[in-house]
Amino acid sequence: MKLIQFFNEQNNCQVAIVNNDQLYPIQGVSTVYELVEKADLVQSDVTTLIGNLDKGEPQQYEQIALNKRLLLPFSHPDPYHTWITGTGLTHLGSASSRDAMHQSEGTDSDIPVSDSMKMFNMGVKNGRMQNGLPAVQPEWFYKGNGLSAIPPGQAITQPAFALDGGEEPELAGLYYIDKAGNPKRIGFALGNEFSDHRMEKINYLYLAHSKLRQCSYGPELLIGELPDRIVGQSKILRNQKVIWEKEFLTGEAHMSHNLANLEYHHFKYDLFRQPGDVHVHFMGTSVLSFSDQIETKDGDVLEISADCFSHPLVNPLRIQTD
Repeated sequence: MKLIQFFNEQNNCQVAIVNNDQLYPIQGVSTVYELVEKADLVQSDVTTLIGNLDKGEPQQYEQIALNKRLLLPFSHPDPYHTWITGTGLTHLGSASSRDAMHQSEGTDSDIPVSDSMKMFNMGVKNGRMQNGLPAVQPEWFYKGNGLSAIPPGQAITQPAFALDGGEEPELAGLYYIDKAGNPKRIGFALGNEFSDHRMEKINYLYLAHSKLRQCSYGPELLIGELPDRIVGQSKILRNQKVIWEKEFLTGEAHMSHNLANLEYHHFKYDLFRQPGDVHVHFMGTSVLSFSDQIETKDGDVLEISADCFSHPLVNPLRIQTD
């Protein structure tokens, strides 16, 4: 099941089930967060609760998207209670671009193995939690709170002080902390974990700075288990023409760390298990336009799609000048 949130014609938030290009509004709740809270209260799962609620007349996705009425598919009503975090070097093949970014100049024989490659190899060797036993902890970073999340269709802003701004096509896990302090995975969404790669390239210790940028996820929330193998496409359009496009592979079959390990190492901290909080956790990627020497410009459109979602995540880029 896939859910979506949007502003209806009365400018109120509406939750709907996605069926290709048609959206079936769910009656009795106004947000996915409210739906999740109700499921927690009655100790039910979201899918069962939805099955017991009435559905409205179908609406057309394209019209809602065209009118820029799409919302984030899951968020906390108070943005200060949303944590946006992520992890990198989680995908097979993800190390090459990061390793090249963090290498020093020199010949092949005198270049040491970068810390990025060391971290990647640790995950390849022991990144899969099994039988309740944690594997090696992955890289981790903080992106911000709910103020950093931009709805699908809206512009991601690159600040004036930034050196660069580039897409990162990823899956984001969306979580709710229940009343007992336990993390509950609500589902997954397409994510654009927008970052400043030029800043990161100066020195990998600038990674924390490079991640403090806006991001976007959605438009759909995929409820339930993630397919083992997912094929996605990342595009940059300029003046309505594709200037860069690349396939990316995700899902556990293409990852060095499994989801259980990523989730364990994030939620092992008491700080991240506060009842009612929402977590958006980016799962990593192996494809960047920056690695292909693409320099984004104001007005470019960043588009991310995948075969397990019906609609792409689309955001124009706005670059501040002062």
